[in-house]
Amino acid sequence: MDITAKKQSLEARRAELTAHLSDVEHSLDEAPPKDWEDRASERQGDEVLESLGHVEMAELRRIDAALERIEAGTYGECQKCGEDISEERLDLLPDTPFCKNCAV
Repeated sequence: MDITAKKQSLEARRAELTAHLSDVEHSLDEAPPKDWEDRASERQGDEVLESLGHVEMAELRRIDAALERIEAGTYGECQKCGEDISEERLDLLPDTPFCKNCAV
């Protein structure tokens, strides 16, 4: 397994998420419109952005944990049973801490 490529991929995704979360934060900080109907519509959009932000923050935490495992030399080892995580699984879910058996 090419750990360097995995690390670069995780770092690139982390940069994407960080940039998007910054955009979401700026969008949520904008002053609300004065018109009541526009404000209600914008609030619905804000709720979607907040929800998306929570999902992205969770992914960011998983990526940070995966990068820590790379630095510790334990990336690719299941955090539950200690067995190797298949390369196919890591290609699909590069931030996963569990093998397919323990993820169930």
